[in-house]
Amino acid sequence: MGKYTSAVILAAGNGTRFGGKVKKQYVEVLGVPCVVRTVEAFENCSLIDEIILVGDTEALSEMLEPYSFKKISRFVSGGETRQDSALRGFDSVSEKSKYVAIHDAARCLVTSEMIEKTVRAAHKHRAAAAAHKSEDTVKIADKNGIIEKTTDREKIWLVQTPQVFQNDVYRVSAYMAKRDEATVTDDCMLCERLGFEVKLCECGRENIKLTNPDDLMLAEAIISYRQNKEAKK
Repeated sequence: MGKYTSAVILAAGNGTRFGGKVKKQYVEVLGVPCVVRTVEAFENCSLIDEIILVGDTEALSEMLEPYSFKKISRFVSGGETRQDSALRGFDSVSEKSKYVAIHDAARCLVTSEMIEKTVRAAHKHRAAAAAHKSEDTVKIADKNGIIEKTTDREKIWLVQTPQVFQNDVYRVSAYMAKRDEATVTDDCMLCERLGFEVKLCECGRENIKLTNPDDLMLAEAIISYRQNKEAKK
């Protein structure tokens, strides 16, 4: 009861890099809409108490209605930016909510296990994010592509979502960023600005985001691999 956790799933993006007539959050991945796969993972995670969908409320409601998900509490219209949409979703969580998990709908390969791992870390550390430790050597280059330096690979992580926060931590971080007109690329940066520590959780390479058309092919390959693996058990 004291760790009531809300999930805010962001499905408001235009997905311009993905291309095509269908927005990436609605595109079918092996016959199932991307956003449906995403919601299903949160629905099946025992640590998630409610789900808020942020985006085109009419389209989302219509698409999700046949699936009868029990944890969806409301649909919220998206803002002008991802940052705005996340804050709108956060402001709509239940009064009982103590933690919030922010997740991109386009990361439809997230699993309930990944979500649980990240939520448990947030319950312990106040802020946590799904991530994967880099297996490649990372170079910092100038605008012309000339290497300036090589980073320490042991310190490089590729950050994913969900990103989970104690509500008080997220509230002060998000509203301070809004006051300062600070632009961030993920929710962790909101907290980093104020000096809050964020625990990274190793969730592997499969939790990809549909960003470019090729990602759909990769996502379907990963799902097929999971299904075959499960069938062999």
